[in-house]
Amino acid sequence: MAFAQIVGWGMHVPDKVVGNDAFVKMGLDTSDEWISSRTGIHERRFVENGQPVSDLAVEAAKQALQVADAHPRDLDLVILATCTPDQIMPSTASFVQHRLGADRAGAFDLNAACAGFVYALATGAAQIESGRAKNVMVVGADELSNHLNWQDRTTCVLFGDGAGAVLLRASEEPGIMASTTGSDGSGAGLLEIRGGGTKASSNGNASANGKAVLTMNGPQIFRWATKKLSEAATQVIEESDLTVDQVDLFLPHQANLRIIDSAAKRLGLPREKVFSNVDTYGNTSAASIPIALCEAISQDRVHVGDNMILTSFGSGLSWAALALRWGTPIPSSVARWTPIRLQLETRMAGLRSAIKKRERAVRATIGERLNRDGG
Repeated sequence: MAFAQIVGWGMHVPDKVVGNDAFVKMGLDTSDEWISSRTGIHERRFVENGQPVSDLAVEAAKQALQVADAHPRDLDLVILATCTPDQIMPSTASFVQHRLGADRAGAFDLNAACAGFVYALATGAAQIESGRAKNVMVVGADELSNHLNWQDRTTCVLFGDGAGAVLLRASEEPGIMASTTGSDGSGAGLLEIRGGGTKASSNGNASANGKAVLTMNGPQIFRWATKKLSEAATQVIEESDLTVDQVDLFLPHQANLRIIDSAAKRLGLPREKVFSNVDTYGNTSAASIPIALCEAISQDRVHVGDNMILTSFGSGLSWAALALRWGTPIPSSVARWTPIRLQLETRMAGLRSAIKKRERAVRATIGERLNRDGG
């Protein structure tokens, strides 16, 4: 049986840093102390107007390819976890796949909101375990800043933008050992962004629904999330034949520091085994766990043989957890020629794309002329 092992990783966040004081200057009835004491968040990153989420996803995926010294054309599948796609169709994953030069790979989006990355990781692992794929790029990327109500202090201070990616590869050694996914649609309305779908159809009028903004019942989400994070984590720990004492690193969804601390306490995990960077990035939705993983690696908190638990929750209400045994040595540096090779491959992909577009245009022109002459 093949196992799915993480062999590459990368992250990308926007340059624009927004501290808590920025919301005070906006005239919001809040303060740095109010935000940080309730959430643990001190700052977050926001994209500039008009930057698509695919930009962030591509940069994170490129880094993952560099770490693994992998070729984009070796990819069999690209899965993008996002609830903020570039557009309704086609999938944003198709843009990422194209810009990477992964022209032999399938591509699709997966929307489980903040739980999306672990959902996607479990899906990619299943493709490898079944023998249907050998190399799968899994990306989590979101730009919730585009859907925030700037007059609602209970939501707009929580979120940030970013992307993280991992490259999964088939291995003979155990990597991802167990996973679970779940959903409780009865609570879907507790955290949602309305509009943009068939339930509130605009019938072609782009402005009919106004701007779709995020709404959340914070107290109910908080109570549910603190319990669900630990329950899902406990399930995959047991299914992996591990004990809590054997868990080396706990990587939960970075939504709120109090939720993270509560889940760790329920599991009986000491603080030194829990990773959190919510103070720096806020809640980046599907990007939060892969960004946290990249930073844990850079801080020398991930080593070969470590047992790691990833657990998340989100709108839906959705949740997911995954247990993995880390099997990839952490390189001290990227091979000198790898970035140059990837840049060349990306340019070649762009050239191949331009040729295909030109061929389609020529065929269309010829077809129109033949139809006109025949008529």
